[in-house]
Amino acid sequence: MELKIYISAQLQSKRRVCLLPAIAILLSIASCTADNKSIKHVSLVGAGASFPAPLYERWLSDYNQQNPNVEINYQAIGSSAGVQQLIEGTVDFAASDVGITNEQAAKIKKGVIALPMTAGSIVLAYNLAPTRQSPQVNLPNGLKLSRQVYVDIFLGKITNWNNPRIAVANPGVNLPNLPIQVVHRTDGSGTTSVLTQHLSTISLEWKSQVAAGKAVAWPVGIGGKGNEGVTALIQQIPGAIGYVEYIYAKQNKLPMAALENKFGNYITPTPESVAQTLESVKLPADNLIAFINDPTGSQAYPIVTYSWLLTYQQYPNRVKGKALKKFIDWALIEGQKSSLELGYIPLSKKVVLQVQSAANKNCRITKSVDAIKANWRRLSFVLCQGFNAVYVF
Repeated sequence: MELKIYISAQLQSKRRVCLLPAIAILLSIASCTADNKSIKHVSLVGAGASFPAPLYERWLSDYNQQNPNVEINYQAIGSSAGVQQLIEGTVDFAASDVGITNEQAAKIKKGVIALPMTAGSIVLAYNLAPTRQSPQVNLPNGLKLSRQVYVDIFLGKITNWNNPRIAVANPGVNLPNLPIQVVHRTDGSGTTSVLTQHLSTISLEWKSQVAAGKAVAWPVGIGGKGNEGVTALIQQIPGAIGYVEYIYAKQNKLPMAALENKFGNYITPTPESVAQTLESVKLPADNLIAFINDPTGSQAYPIVTYSWLLTYQQYPNRVKGKALKKFIDWALIEGQKSSLELGYIPLSKKVVLQVQSAANKNCRITKSVDAIKANWRRLSFVLCQGFNAVYVF
Protein backbone atom coordinates (compact mmCIF):
# COMPACT_ATOMS: atom_id res chain seq x y z
CA MET A 1 0.00 0.00 0.00
CA GLU A 2 1.47 3.29 -1.06
CA LEU A 3 1.03 6.25 1.28
CA LYS A 4 1.03 9.65 -0.41
CA ILE A 5 1.33 12.93 1.47
CA TYR A 6 0.10 16.10 -0.18
CA ILE A 7 1.12 19.48 1.20
CA SER A 8 -0.71 22.43 -0.20
CA ALA A 9 1.03 25.58 -1.32
CA GLN A 10 -0.69 27.38 1.55
CA LEU A 11 0.65 24.91 4.13
CA GLN A 12 4.15 25.13 2.67
CA SER A 13 3.93 28.91 2.98
CA LYS A 14 2.85 28.64 6.61
CA ARG A 15 5.71 26.24 7.30
CA ARG A 16 8.13 28.73 5.82
CA VAL A 17 6.65 31.42 8.10
CA CYS A 18 7.27 29.10 11.03
CA LEU A 19 10.77 28.23 9.90
CA LEU A 20 12.08 31.72 9.17
CA PRO A 21 11.98 33.08 12.73
CA ALA A 22 13.52 29.83 13.93
CA ILE A 23 16.39 30.27 11.46
CA ALA A 24 16.78 33.88 12.56
CA ILE A 25 17.12 32.98 16.22
CA LEU A 26 19.50 30.14 15.39
CA LEU A 27 21.72 32.59 13.53
CA SER A 28 21.58 34.94 16.52
CA ILE A 29 22.62 32.15 18.87
CA ALA A 30 25.40 31.10 16.51
CA SER A 31 26.61 34.69 16.42
CA CYS A 32 26.74 34.87 20.24
CA THR A 33 28.57 31.56 20.39
CA ALA A 34 31.07 32.71 17.83
CA ASP A 35 31.66 35.92 19.79
CA ASN A 36 32.38 33.90 22.91
CA LYS A 37 34.81 31.53 21.22
CA SER A 38 36.75 33.88 19.00
CA ILE A 39 38.33 36.27 21.51
CA LYS A 40 41.58 37.30 19.85
CA HIS A 41 42.69 40.04 22.21
CA VAL A 42 41.00 41.89 25.03
CA SER A 43 42.26 44.59 27.40
CA LEU A 44 40.73 45.28 30.81
CA VAL A 45 41.51 48.15 33.17
CA GLY A 46 40.95 48.20 36.92
CA ALA A 47 41.82 50.55 39.76
CA GLY A 48 41.41 50.90 43.50
CA ALA A 49 42.78 49.60 46.79
CA SER A 50 46.51 49.29 47.39
CA PHE A 51 45.85 46.66 50.09
CA PRO A 52 45.53 43.74 47.58
CA ALA A 53 47.82 45.25 44.92
CA PRO A 54 50.83 42.92 45.43
CA LEU A 55 48.55 39.88 45.12
CA TYR A 56 46.73 41.30 42.09
CA GLU A 57 50.07 42.00 40.40
CA ARG A 58 51.04 38.35 40.85
CA TRP A 59 47.67 37.14 39.63
CA LEU A 60 47.66 39.33 36.54
CA SER A 61 51.18 38.27 35.61
CA ASP A 62 50.44 34.57 36.07
CA TYR A 63 47.11 34.80 34.27
CA ASN A 64 48.60 36.65 31.30
CA GLN A 65 51.25 33.93 30.89
CA GLN A 66 48.49 31.35 30.64
CA ASN A 67 46.20 33.59 28.59
CA PRO A 68 48.41 35.87 26.48
CA ASN A 69 45.42 37.28 24.60
CA VAL A 70 44.00 38.79 27.78
CA GLU A 71 45.72 41.89 29.14
CA ILE A 72 44.54 43.22 32.52
CA ASN A 73 46.01 46.36 34.05
CA TYR A 74 45.45 47.41 37.66
CA GLN A 75 46.34 50.74 39.28
CA ALA A 76 46.60 50.98 43.07
CA ILE A 77 45.13 54.45 43.60
CA GLY A 78 43.12 53.84 46.78
CA SER A 79 39.64 52.44 47.44
CA SER A 80 37.86 55.81 47.20
CA ALA A 81 39.38 56.70 43.83
CA GLY A 82 38.72 53.20 42.48
CA VAL A 83 35.02 53.31 43.42
CA GLN A 84 34.70 56.78 41.90
CA GLN A 85 36.19 55.59 38.62
CA LEU A 86 33.75 52.68 38.59
CA ILE A 87 30.88 55.13 39.08
CA GLU A 88 32.19 57.28 36.23
CA GLY A 89 32.60 54.23 34.00
CA THR A 90 36.28 54.85 33.23
CA VAL A 91 37.38 51.37 34.39
CA ASP A 92 36.16 47.84 33.81
CA PHE A 93 36.40 46.90 37.49
CA ALA A 94 37.54 48.36 40.79
CA ALA A 95 38.84 47.12 44.13
CA SER A 96 37.92 48.31 47.61
CA ASP A 97 38.77 47.21 51.13
CA VAL A 98 35.35 48.37 52.34
CA GLY A 99 33.18 47.09 49.50
CA ILE A 100 30.71 49.70 48.27
CA THR A 101 27.89 51.60 49.94
CA ASN A 102 24.26 51.48 48.81
CA GLU A 103 24.46 55.18 47.95
CA GLN A 104 27.49 54.61 45.72
CA ALA A 105 25.94 51.53 44.11
CA ALA A 106 22.80 53.49 43.23
CA LYS A 107 24.91 55.77 41.01
CA ILE A 108 26.04 52.88 38.80
CA LYS A 109 23.43 52.36 36.06
CA LYS A 110 24.95 49.05 34.92
CA GLY A 111 24.69 47.67 38.45
CA VAL A 112 27.55 46.48 40.63
CA ILE A 113 28.59 43.25 42.35
CA ALA A 114 31.03 43.16 45.28
CA LEU A 115 33.15 40.00 45.31
CA PRO A 116 35.53 39.27 48.21
CA MET A 117 38.70 37.97 46.54
CA THR A 118 41.22 37.83 49.38
CA ALA A 119 41.75 38.79 53.02
CA GLY A 120 44.58 40.00 55.17
CA SER A 121 45.65 41.97 58.21
CA ILE A 122 46.45 45.61 58.83
CA VAL A 123 49.53 45.93 61.00
CA LEU A 124 51.16 48.66 63.04
CA ALA A 125 54.71 48.80 61.70
CA TYR A 126 57.40 50.86 63.42
CA ASN A 127 60.99 52.03 63.07
CA LEU A 128 63.03 51.75 66.25
CA ALA A 129 66.37 50.78 64.75
CA PRO A 130 69.44 52.02 66.69
CA THR A 131 70.30 55.66 66.06
CA ARG A 132 73.05 57.99 67.20
CA GLN A 133 70.70 59.32 69.88
CA SER A 134 69.55 55.84 70.95
CA PRO A 135 72.37 53.37 70.20
CA GLN A 136 71.25 50.84 72.84
CA VAL A 137 67.86 50.04 71.38
CA ASN A 138 66.97 46.41 72.15
CA LEU A 139 63.53 45.98 70.64
CA PRO A 140 62.22 42.65 69.41
CA ASN A 141 59.87 42.26 66.47
CA GLY A 142 56.45 42.21 68.05
CA LEU A 143 56.62 45.06 70.56
CA LYS A 144 53.45 44.71 72.65
CA LEU A 145 50.91 47.51 72.46
CA SER A 146 47.75 47.43 74.56
CA ARG A 147 44.44 48.52 73.07
CA GLN A 148 44.37 51.82 74.93
CA VAL A 149 48.04 52.49 74.21
CA TYR A 150 47.78 52.30 70.43
CA VAL A 151 44.57 54.34 70.50
CA ASP A 152 46.36 57.03 72.53
CA ILE A 153 49.37 56.96 70.18
CA PHE A 154 47.06 57.81 67.27
CA LEU A 155 45.27 60.41 69.41
CA GLY A 156 48.61 62.06 70.17
CA LYS A 157 48.34 61.45 73.93
CA ILE A 158 51.41 59.17 74.07
CA THR A 159 54.28 60.99 72.38
CA ASN A 160 57.48 59.19 73.39
CA TRP A 161 58.60 55.59 73.05
CA ASN A 162 59.82 55.28 76.64
CA ASN A 163 56.39 56.11 78.01
CA PRO A 164 55.68 53.97 81.12
CA ARG A 165 52.41 52.76 79.63
CA ILE A 166 54.35 51.16 76.76
CA ALA A 167 57.04 49.86 79.10
CA VAL A 168 54.63 48.05 81.42
CA ALA A 169 53.62 45.63 78.62
CA ASN A 170 57.25 45.11 77.55
CA PRO A 171 59.31 44.24 80.65
CA GLY A 172 63.05 43.93 80.05
CA VAL A 173 62.89 45.91 76.80
CA ASN A 174 65.14 48.95 76.53
CA LEU A 175 62.70 51.51 75.14
CA PRO A 176 64.42 54.52 73.56
CA ASN A 177 63.92 58.13 74.59
CA LEU A 178 62.65 58.94 71.13
CA PRO A 179 59.60 60.94 69.94
CA ILE A 180 56.80 58.95 68.34
CA GLN A 181 56.03 60.03 64.79
CA VAL A 182 52.63 58.79 63.57
CA VAL A 183 52.35 58.10 59.83
CA HIS A 184 48.92 57.85 58.18
CA ARG A 185 47.33 57.83 54.74
CA THR A 186 46.57 61.02 52.83
CA ASP A 187 44.34 59.42 50.18
CA GLY A 188 40.84 58.03 50.63
CA SER A 189 41.67 54.54 51.81
CA GLY A 190 39.84 51.36 52.69
CA THR A 191 42.78 50.50 54.93
CA THR A 192 42.15 53.72 56.86
CA SER A 193 38.46 52.90 57.09
CA VAL A 194 39.14 49.42 58.51
CA LEU A 195 41.61 50.76 61.09
CA THR A 196 39.40 53.65 62.18
CA GLN A 197 36.34 51.40 62.42
CA HIS A 198 38.36 49.24 64.80
CA LEU A 199 39.55 52.25 66.81
CA SER A 200 35.99 53.59 67.01
CA THR A 201 34.79 50.22 68.29
CA ILE A 202 37.33 49.92 71.11
CA SER A 203 37.48 53.61 72.11
CA LEU A 204 34.54 55.95 72.73
CA GLU A 205 37.00 58.85 72.78
CA TRP A 206 38.23 58.03 69.27
CA LYS A 207 34.66 57.55 68.05
CA SER A 208 33.53 60.93 69.37
CA GLN A 209 36.63 62.94 68.44
CA VAL A 210 37.76 61.39 65.14
CA ALA A 211 35.29 58.65 64.09
CA ALA A 212 35.71 56.20 61.21
CA GLY A 213 36.08 56.75 57.49
CA LYS A 214 38.24 56.37 54.42
CA ALA A 215 39.71 59.77 55.24
CA VAL A 216 39.66 61.32 58.72
CA ALA A 217 41.08 64.40 60.43
CA TRP A 218 44.10 62.83 62.11
CA PRO A 219 44.94 64.45 65.47
CA VAL A 220 48.69 63.99 64.87
CA GLY A 221 51.16 62.70 62.32
CA ILE A 222 52.27 63.06 58.72
CA GLY A 223 50.73 61.51 55.66
CA GLY A 224 51.83 59.25 52.84
CA LYS A 225 49.93 58.16 49.74
CA GLY A 226 48.98 54.50 49.59
CA ASN A 227 50.48 51.63 51.53
CA GLU A 228 53.69 52.27 49.60
CA GLY A 229 53.92 55.88 50.77
CA VAL A 230 53.27 55.05 54.42
CA THR A 231 55.82 52.21 54.30
CA ALA A 232 58.47 54.49 52.81
CA LEU A 233 57.97 57.14 55.50
CA ILE A 234 58.18 54.57 58.31
CA GLN A 235 61.47 53.33 56.86
CA GLN A 236 62.89 56.85 56.65
CA ILE A 237 61.83 58.31 60.02
CA PRO A 238 63.36 57.07 63.31
CA GLY A 239 60.58 56.64 65.87
CA ALA A 240 57.85 56.31 63.23
CA ILE A 241 54.77 54.11 63.58
CA GLY A 242 52.05 53.67 60.99
CA TYR A 243 49.45 51.27 59.63
CA VAL A 244 49.97 49.23 56.47
CA GLU A 245 48.81 45.99 54.96
CA TYR A 246 50.87 43.06 56.24
CA ILE A 247 52.71 42.30 53.00
CA TYR A 248 54.16 45.82 52.81
CA ALA A 249 55.73 45.46 56.26
CA LYS A 250 56.88 41.92 55.51
CA GLN A 251 58.52 42.73 52.18
CA ASN A 252 60.31 45.76 53.65
CA LYS A 253 61.34 43.91 56.83
CA LEU A 254 59.61 46.35 59.15
CA PRO A 255 58.87 45.10 62.68
CA MET A 256 55.17 44.73 63.48
CA ALA A 257 53.52 45.26 66.85
CA ALA A 258 51.71 42.52 68.76
CA LEU A 259 48.30 44.04 69.51
CA GLU A 260 46.08 43.28 72.47
CA ASN A 261 42.84 41.67 71.33
CA LYS A 262 39.41 41.71 72.98
CA PHE A 263 40.31 38.58 74.96
CA GLY A 264 43.32 40.40 76.50
CA ASN A 265 46.02 38.48 74.62
CA TYR A 266 48.82 40.09 72.63
CA ILE A 267 48.65 38.68 69.10
CA THR A 268 51.17 39.07 66.31
CA PRO A 269 49.80 39.10 62.74
CA THR A 270 50.28 35.62 61.28
CA PRO A 271 48.26 33.57 58.78
CA GLU A 272 46.97 31.50 61.70
CA SER A 273 45.81 34.44 63.84
CA VAL A 274 44.19 36.16 60.84
CA ALA A 275 42.43 32.93 59.82
CA GLN A 276 40.99 32.67 63.33
CA THR A 277 39.51 36.12 62.92
CA LEU A 278 37.93 35.26 59.58
CA GLU A 279 36.29 32.14 61.00
CA SER A 280 33.91 34.35 62.98
CA VAL A 281 32.71 36.29 59.92
CA LYS A 282 29.53 35.39 58.05
CA LEU A 283 29.14 37.09 54.68
CA PRO A 284 25.52 38.09 53.99
CA ALA A 285 24.02 36.50 50.91
CA ASP A 286 22.72 39.75 49.43
CA ASN A 287 26.01 41.66 49.02
CA LEU A 288 28.88 39.58 50.50
CA ILE A 289 30.12 42.57 52.53
CA ALA A 290 30.92 42.16 56.22
CA PHE A 291 33.45 43.66 58.61
CA ILE A 292 35.31 42.41 61.68
CA ASN A 293 35.72 45.48 63.89
CA ASP A 294 36.74 43.67 67.10
CA PRO A 295 36.94 39.86 66.93
CA THR A 296 36.32 37.83 70.07
CA GLY A 297 38.54 34.76 69.53
CA SER A 298 41.28 34.27 72.10
CA GLN A 299 43.98 33.98 69.43
CA ALA A 300 42.36 36.28 66.83
CA TYR A 301 44.39 39.17 65.48
CA PRO A 302 42.23 42.29 65.95
CA ILE A 303 42.53 44.19 62.62
CA VAL A 304 41.54 42.02 59.64
CA THR A 305 39.56 42.66 56.48
CA TYR A 306 38.42 41.13 53.24
CA SER A 307 39.20 43.00 50.04
CA TRP A 308 36.51 43.21 47.37
CA LEU A 309 36.63 43.24 43.58
CA LEU A 310 33.81 45.40 42.22
CA THR A 311 32.38 44.50 38.81
CA TYR A 312 29.44 45.74 36.83
CA GLN A 313 26.37 43.52 36.68
CA GLN A 314 26.07 44.15 32.94
CA TYR A 315 28.79 44.59 30.35
CA PRO A 316 27.61 45.99 27.00
CA ASN A 317 30.85 44.61 25.56
CA ARG A 318 30.20 40.89 25.99
CA VAL A 319 33.82 40.05 25.16
CA LYS A 320 35.07 42.09 28.11
CA GLY A 321 32.41 40.66 30.40
CA LYS A 322 33.33 37.10 29.46
CA ALA A 323 37.07 37.76 29.84
CA LEU A 324 36.63 39.29 33.31
CA LYS A 325 34.38 36.43 34.42
CA LYS A 326 37.02 33.90 33.33
CA PHE A 327 39.73 35.77 35.24
CA ILE A 328 37.60 35.84 38.40
CA ASP A 329 36.96 32.10 38.11
CA TRP A 330 40.71 31.54 37.79
CA ALA A 331 41.56 33.83 40.71
CA LEU A 332 39.07 32.06 43.00
CA ILE A 333 40.76 28.69 42.44
CA GLU A 334 44.27 28.91 41.01
CA GLY A 335 44.98 32.42 42.23
CA GLN A 336 44.32 31.54 45.87
CA LYS A 337 47.42 29.32 45.81
CA SER A 338 49.62 32.44 45.77
CA SER A 339 47.94 34.02 48.79
CA LEU A 340 49.94 32.62 51.70
CA GLU A 341 53.26 33.16 49.96
CA LEU A 342 52.49 36.87 49.74
CA GLY A 343 50.99 37.21 53.21
CA TYR A 344 47.30 37.05 52.30
CA ILE A 345 44.72 34.55 53.53
CA PRO A 346 43.14 32.16 50.99
CA LEU A 347 39.36 32.22 50.86
CA SER A 348 37.59 29.31 52.48
CA LYS A 349 35.74 26.85 50.27
CA LYS A 350 32.42 28.21 51.56
CA VAL A 351 33.33 31.78 50.63
CA VAL A 352 34.62 30.70 47.20
CA LEU A 353 31.24 29.07 46.46
CA GLN A 354 29.43 32.24 47.55
CA VAL A 355 31.61 34.39 45.32
CA GLN A 356 31.22 32.08 42.32
CA SER A 357 27.46 32.22 42.69
CA ALA A 358 27.48 36.03 42.86
CA ALA A 359 29.88 36.31 39.93
CA ASN A 360 27.52 34.32 37.72
CA LYS A 361 25.08 37.22 37.93
CA ASN A 362 27.63 39.18 35.97
CA CYS A 363 27.51 36.84 32.94
CA ARG A 364 23.97 37.01 31.62
CA ILE A 365 24.73 36.32 27.95
CA THR A 366 24.57 32.53 28.17
CA LYS A 367 21.47 32.63 30.35
CA SER A 368 19.63 34.97 27.98
CA VAL A 369 20.50 32.77 24.99
CA ASP A 370 19.22 29.69 26.81
CA ALA A 371 16.01 31.53 27.68
CA ILE A 372 15.54 32.63 24.04
CA LYS A 373 16.03 29.06 22.84
CA ALA A 374 13.48 27.75 25.35
CA ASN A 375 10.95 30.43 24.40
CA TRP A 376 11.35 29.70 20.70
CA ARG A 377 10.88 25.99 21.27
CA ARG A 378 7.52 26.70 22.85
CA LEU A 379 6.59 29.30 20.24
CA SER A 380 7.60 27.04 17.35
CA PHE A 381 5.42 24.27 18.71
CA VAL A 382 2.38 26.56 19.03
CA LEU A 383 2.83 28.02 15.54
CA CYS A 384 3.46 24.79 13.77
CA GLN A 385 1.54 22.03 15.47
CA GLY A 386 -1.64 22.87 13.51
CA PHE A 387 0.21 22.38 10.24
CA ASN A 388 1.41 18.82 10.97
CA ALA A 389 4.93 20.18 10.95
CA VAL A 390 6.67 20.74 14.26
CA TYR A 391 10.12 22.37 14.35
CA VAL A 392 12.23 22.02 17.45
CA PHE A 393 15.91 23.01 17.64
